[in-house]
Amino acid sequence: MKFIKDLKPGDRVADIYMCKHKLCATTKNGKEYYSVTLQDKTGTVDAKIWEPGGAGIDEFDDTDYIDVFGEVTSFNGALQINVKRARKCHEGEYDPALYLPVSSKDNDEMYKQLLAIISTIENPYLKQLLEEFFVKDTDFVTLFRKSSAAKTVHHAFIGGLLEHTLSVTKLCDYYCTAYPVLKRDLLLTAAMCHDIGKVREISLFPVNDYTDEGQFLGHIVMGCEMIGVKAANIPGFPILLKQELQHCILAHHGEFEYGSPKKPSIIEAVALNMADNTDAKMETFTELLSNVTEPGWQGYNKFFETNIYETKMD
Repeated sequence: MKFIKDLKPGDRVADIYMCKHKLCATTKNGKEYYSVTLQDKTGTVDAKIWEPGGAGIDEFDDTDYIDVFGEVTSFNGALQINVKRARKCHEGEYDPALYLPVSSKDNDEMYKQLLAIISTIENPYLKQLLEEFFVKDTDFVTLFRKSSAAKTVHHAFIGGLLEHTLSVTKLCDYYCTAYPVLKRDLLLTAAMCHDIGKVREISLFPVNDYTDEGQFLGHIVMGCEMIGVKAANIPGFPILLKQELQHCILAHHGEFEYGSPKKPSIIEAVALNMADNTDAKMETFTELLSNVTEPGWQGYNKFFETNIYETKMD
C-alpha cells in the first residue's frame, strides 16, 4: 500500500483508502461531480470524481473503504487525486489500523504524566476540579484520551487532544519558572482544561468531524460551561477563582478574529494563549516537514501564509 504521505504528482494510485467525506458538487458549467476526502493513517488527500455516474464508479458513503484507481496531480499547491475508478470494499479486504491516524507517543505514558502534574497542584479547589475531570469522570477520560485536537490543522489523530494538552501544560510549567509572577496552580489548571470542550465539539474517529453541538457552540464555550458545572459541585469553590479560570478558557485563542470570545485580561490567560499557539504551530510545521522528501523550499502554505523551507543540515 502506498500511504498518502508518500504520494507525489504524477503517481498512479491503485489502493484502498477510507472515504472521510464525500460531497456532491456542481461545476460552473452545471456538471455534477464528487469532491472526496480520502484518508489513511498518514493523513488525508483531496480527490475528485468528474464522472460520478460513469462505468467503474460504485456508490459509496462517508467512512466506507474504497478501492481507488486514479492519478495524483497538483492543484493550487496541494495534492489531488483524479479518480477514474472507485469500488466499495467489503469487510476483510482492508485493515482498519492502516486508516486511523494515532499519536506516535504512548497514550498511557502521556496520561500518567498528566496525572503527575495534577498531583503537584496545591490549591485544593483547583486540584479537586482537575481530579473530577481527569480521574473520577471515567466517561470523560475515555473520550479525552481517544479524541483528536482538531479536524485537520494540528494533532488531528487519535490521542491528539491528550498530546496537545500535555505539551501546552508543560510549556506553561516552564513559563512559571521563567516568570514567577504567574500563578502556577491557576495557569496549569487552565492549560489542562483549555480544550476539554473538544471531546464534545469533534466526534471520535473514524468520523473526526464537528458535531452539531460543536458547530453551534464551539469547544471554548462548552469548556467554560463544563468547568462551571464541575465547580458548582465542589463545596465552597471560590467564585472569583472560577471566573479567573473560565476567563483563561474563554481567552485562550487570544483574538476575536481567531474565535476567542474574550481577549486575555490576566497574565495567566496571556501565557496560556502563547503556549497554545506555540504548540499548535510547531506541531503543524512538524507535520508538514514529515511529508518532505527533499530539504529546501517546499512551496506556499496557506496556514503559515508563506513559502516554507526545510533547513539543510551538513
